[in-house]
Amino acid sequence: GCTQIMEKGRLRKISPEDLEGINQANTEMAASALRVLAVACKDYRQKPGAVDVNELEKGLSFIGMTGMIDPARPEVIEAVAKCNTAGIRTVMITGDHKITAMAIAREIGIFRDGDLAITGNELAKIPDEEFEAQVKNYSVYARVAPEHKVRIVKAWQKQDEIVAMTGDGVNDAPALKQADIGAAMGIVGTDVAKGAADMVLTDDNFATIVAAVQEGRRIYDNIIKAILFLLSCNIGEIFLLLVTAVLNLGTPLLPIHILWINLVTDSMPALALSVDPAEKNVMNRPPKNSKRGFMTKGMIWRMLYQGVMVGALPLVAYLVGLKDGGENLGQTMAFATLIFAQLVHVRNLHSNAKSSFSFNPLSNKPLIGAVLASAGMALLVLLIPPFRTAFNLVEMDSAHWLLVILLSFVTTLIVELFKLFRINGKD
Repeated sequence: GCTQIMEKGRLRKISPEDLEGINQANTEMAASALRVLAVACKDYRQKPGAVDVNELEKGLSFIGMTGMIDPARPEVIEAVAKCNTAGIRTVMITGDHKITAMAIAREIGIFRDGDLAITGNELAKIPDEEFEAQVKNYSVYARVAPEHKVRIVKAWQKQDEIVAMTGDGVNDAPALKQADIGAAMGIVGTDVAKGAADMVLTDDNFATIVAAVQEGRRIYDNIIKAILFLLSCNIGEIFLLLVTAVLNLGTPLLPIHILWINLVTDSMPALALSVDPAEKNVMNRPPKNSKRGFMTKGMIWRMLYQGVMVGALPLVAYLVGLKDGGENLGQTMAFATLIFAQLVHVRNLHSNAKSSFSFNPLSNKPLIGAVLASAGMALLVLLIPPFRTAFNLVEMDSAHWLLVILLSFVTTLIVELFKLFRINGKD
């Protein structure tokens, strides 16, 4: 320790008042998010022989302190704010002094009113059961050892939470391995950390993780949209065939019609839904429960009622055609209505709560292309005589075409009403 202090170029004995002032200055600098280093020296009249570190650090003369700052990247503050709104709890684990860590964490939005900070030494004194019960109270961990990091990860996992851990050093490897998602730094990270991690950040930027979460939510939403579209359309076909079979109303669709709808009409829009842009509130909702599958009550409800809707509309068209011109006209109207109803229905799937009219159609140009391509090929089959004959279809007059078009747009009306009255199903 220090026994002397340099003041105005002269050494004198250090006093309790000096130590109190040094500690106060250290606290003030640390509270300003500065990493503080004390500088001291010791004079030797001759070069020491055997160097003993403990001996060298005795009888030092205190010179002063210096503070260094490693400012947070500007995008980190926004990224942490996004995590907060997205239901993601961000925790800081650092080797810095507790006060410094708290100051930095408060600056970037990790440490908030009511949160606690703890050091590695304090953590070591807390039993596992007690720590696991209180782990959600701590936002900052300072002066931690590698085993403390693993313990922190395990404590969060005991709370049935999915834990992501970032790190760059060898001492981070055990915690990276223990975490559900380990993210190592690609630039400054060691090979050991990269090997233990599940993913590597090539730019060493925390904001990249948040962007990846946002992209992951978009992909998940789009998968659900595609599944809902395909299942509701197939349920519609089953409903149409089942009702006509039970009521002995004839055959509304031939096998070639069903094959065309499944391969051409359904597939292209479903694929195009995969590139749908993210909803504006995608980072303003809590994470999905990892233990709950995608087939929620809301999903089942939408799948069923939209499937019945998609099947009921061509059933109406079939009955009208059957009455006006026989089974061939009925099959033609059912085939046309089913195709165009599905192509119109795909616009309903941009959101389960918001109106489809609130979304810019040009935000997903591949979907527009898929719908136009499917509609164009359907028109070729319906309008060109050789194709029409191959599919056992007949020509429709303008009145029947008008009915087909009107029935196709009923899908939008029904789903919009369900959204308006908030009976479209909750996830």
